[in-house]
Amino acid sequence: MSDLDAAVCEIAAEMAAPPDRGEVANYIPELARVDAGAFGIVAIDAEGQVAAASDADTPFSIQSISKVFTLTLALGMIGDRL
Repeated sequence: MSDLDAAVCEIAAEMAAPPDRGEVANYIPELARVDAGAFGIVAIDAEGQVAAASDADTPFSIQSISKVFTLTLALGMIGDRL
């Protein structure tokens, strides 16, 4: 097992441990249908090695996480002024 695989498996095990995972956003229909207990993780290193664990093969909506990508792009373009 590679270091990347070990790290991803460790994170997945840690995330599976808490019994209360919170609540899904029920005001967004697509998110309301999501299992609050689901968790998936995939990491790809600079050499292209892929490590995945838990529910990584489960399709999901990126509605909430897409904000992080947009913020990252904006910070890259504008920087700290943002």
